[in-house]
Amino acid sequence: MSRPKSETRLRVVADPIEIRSGDLADAQLLMGLFDEAVEWLVARGQPGQWGVEPFSRRPDAIARVQDLAGGGGLRVAELEGKPIGAVVVGSAPAYASPIDRPELYILLLLTSRRHAGRELGSRLVQVAIDEARAAGREIVRVDCWADAPGLTGWYQRQGFTPTHPFEIKGWRGQIFELPLR
Repeated sequence: MSRPKSETRLRVVADPIEIRSGDLADAQLLMGLFDEAVEWLVARGQPGQWGVEPFSRRPDAIARVQDLAGGGGLRVAELEGKPIGAVVVGSAPAYASPIDRPELYILLLLTSRRHAGRELGSRLVQVAIDEARAAGREIVRVDCWADAPGLTGWYQRQGFTPTHPFEIKGWRGQIFELPLR
């Protein structure tokens, strides 16, 4: 007697992460993500990226977060209505060497470590890439702390190529680019 074939059932689960545009009203949630990141970096022995003091206690950082939130390029990733990551896109900062092609610059990429493993950073980078393409930009650039091999390697795994290193007041950074054409 033959056995009946077992059915293979695929269960498709809708992705619960939503990405929305943000604005100045989101400065506090962005501040919370920064404070969480600083705490995580310090616990890992990597205070060189953003220091040891929470952003919410530093006037210069508070002003920076407000500028990022209110600049028009904030995209917020949410899970069940709670922020778990953000990307901010816009024009290249003054310290980035000018290029001769239209670009979109990732000014900030920040994700909650409590939600690691969801490829949230990759998804937010893709949001930036999609926006760049829709706007007719030819390249996406980003920078990060150069003294974090895991971080610089992560950007390379996303398809970015390191281009120009830079230094600001002893803080070493690395610019990466991703051509779109």
